[in-house]
Amino acid sequence: MKNCSPEDCPCRATGPLNRSRRALLKLGLLTAISSPCGVFSTAIAASKPEKMRPQPGDKLVFAFGDREGQLIQSEDIKLDAKPVEAYPKFVADNAENSIVRDRSRLNMVLVMRLSTDSLNDAMKQNVSDGLVAYSAVCTHTGCTVEGWDADNKQMICPCHGSLYDATNSANVVKGPAPKPLAMLPLRLEAGHLTVAEKFSRKVGFQQQRY
Repeated sequence: MKNCSPEDCPCRATGPLNRSRRALLKLGLLTAISSPCGVFSTAIAASKPEKMRPQPGDKLVFAFGDREGQLIQSEDIKLDAKPVEAYPKFVADNAENSIVRDRSRLNMVLVMRLSTDSLNDAMKQNVSDGLVAYSAVCTHTGCTVEGWDADNKQMICPCHGSLYDATNSANVVKGPAPKPLAMLPLRLEAGHLTVAEKFSRKVGFQQQRY
């Protein structure tokens, strides 16, 4: 092995080492920014419960109109009528601590009542007294699904005309939407529409891979 003097020893070549150190610091910073996306977003949601996805036990409230923020009762939803836009609400013992999760539009759902005989078997375990709730966010580009074809029980996205079959797990009848709407399982508690479980699938538009 070649001997070297203290002057020409590689350990004194601080330039490359400093560049390497800077590169490592940059890499660490990028990692800190990018890798905890899931953890970081979860932490944000936990610190901001008004943005959290619907949680089991949440009640549904009217999203808009004269009764905005009021609890939705079973009799408020009429058979085959246009779906009602709703948000989940955490109802605390102390009203001041109750929270409507309306700070994310991904939490908006469409609530409707359908004949149980018209529903596919897979849906029935997520439905209570014919009451069904789907995400209101189209899986194509994220528009709000606002239209309703009562005759065919289809939800219509006004942006690009996607159709979803409300009686068949919101499967796509006509694109360009690539996937069904997420379903929000419901149960009734004292006549109030209550979230039974979390969304059945990812909410919002789905990036297409080619």
